[in-house]
Amino acid sequence: MLAAFTSAAAWLGVRVSHGRYAAQELGESRGGLPVLRDWLTLLGLLAVVRVFTGEASEPALALLALCVAPTMTLLCGKATHRHLTVLRREARSVHRVLVVGEPSAASEVVQHLAACTRHAYVVTGVVPVGEGPPMAGAPAMDRICPAPPAAWDDDRVPVVAAAERLGADLVLVAPGPLLSSDRLRRLSWALHDRGLRMALAPGLTDVAPRRLRPTTVAGLSLLHIAPPTRRGAQLAAKAVLDRVGAGLGLLVLAPLFGVLALAIRMDSPGPVLHRQTRIGQGGAPFTMWKFRTMVADAERRRVELATANEQQGLLFKMRRDPRVTRAGRWLRRSSLDELPQLVNVLRGEMSLVGPRPPLPDEAAHYDEVEARRLIVKPGMTGLWQVSGRSDLSWDETVGLDLRYADNWSISGDLDVIARTFRAVVDGRGAY
Repeated sequence: MLAAFTSAAAWLGVRVSHGRYAAQELGESRGGLPVLRDWLTLLGLLAVVRVFTGEASEPALALLALCVAPTMTLLCGKATHRHLTVLRREARSVHRVLVVGEPSAASEVVQHLAACTRHAYVVTGVVPVGEGPPMAGAPAMDRICPAPPAAWDDDRVPVVAAAERLGADLVLVAPGPLLSSDRLRRLSWALHDRGLRMALAPGLTDVAPRRLRPTTVAGLSLLHIAPPTRRGAQLAAKAVLDRVGAGLGLLVLAPLFGVLALAIRMDSPGPVLHRQTRIGQGGAPFTMWKFRTMVADAERRRVELATANEQQGLLFKMRRDPRVTRAGRWLRRSSLDELPQLVNVLRGEMSLVGPRPPLPDEAAHYDEVEARRLIVKPGMTGLWQVSGRSDLSWDETVGLDLRYADNWSISGDLDVIARTFRAVVDGRGAY
């Protein structure tokens, strides 16, 4: 009993020391890596306690008992995150934000935050700096006019008054030419003296926190942005993970492949496997394999259905595509039609996780931004698949793929693979 209470207290202590119960952290992360790091810290801490106290429980039994901590923490964290997501769709459990900045910069921040409801920030007002049209989507509480340095202390009056009137939890400043470093410093003094929190929006989007590193040089605050990982040990580990995972998957799923092949042949005439030319890393074409889910002449009939495309942009998607067979609908709903791509992964043409591989006619129309999706290997699953699949717009699809290409990591890949199982069960956007 003493060991149990000690372990429980140590687990809470480790979580508290790592800031897991802070208001800005609690329920915000769905990833399991922070929990794993905390658990390994717990094991190390208890190992030291065991040596000094002479505690003599069976190591295997003790380790099994300690597995309850990360398991329950993960389950509770996921439940809390889902609960917060539901509340935030109703504009509850959020942080009220006052945005300060020049009209164009402030408007961009407001629109970016309003485009997604899963985060904690809701803009309740704006204080524009300088002349310009009023903000779209948020009321203008007051205005700061261009002024000489001698009058910069007057900035605090409209900003502090607006923040207190709105009950703002955070003042978010979008820097610009009219907000010099000295002017920003004076504004921060005024806000912090009144107990108000302040943050800067530097204009960066879709950059993972691990790539950001703040430093100070000669009193000047700098934000270093690490380049995306394109070589090194992580890339080698990803290649090993892909090949080993694909090889094991093909061995374990071989009986299922036989059952699916029989079902496809009995449902409609034509080959069991469908091969299609896709564009891979660096624009190199390759042959991608899938279980056939459409009638044998589907490619020819696609031209006839061009006007019925329900997807904006370059993708072709129909919710009720007449070319899909009865077995094909079930295969698509369960994503089992993608399993033959394990062969592509084993051959090094694809990865387990990555952007969706485009068709040649889609890639031929890519602009410079869209073509950046091809800088990494395409994947069997990715952020597109676990975020809604065909229910997403073309711009949302490109945005997710670019975010992955610039910020990928082994831990991120493992998180996507874990979320893929839930997305397959949910089936949202699979058609």
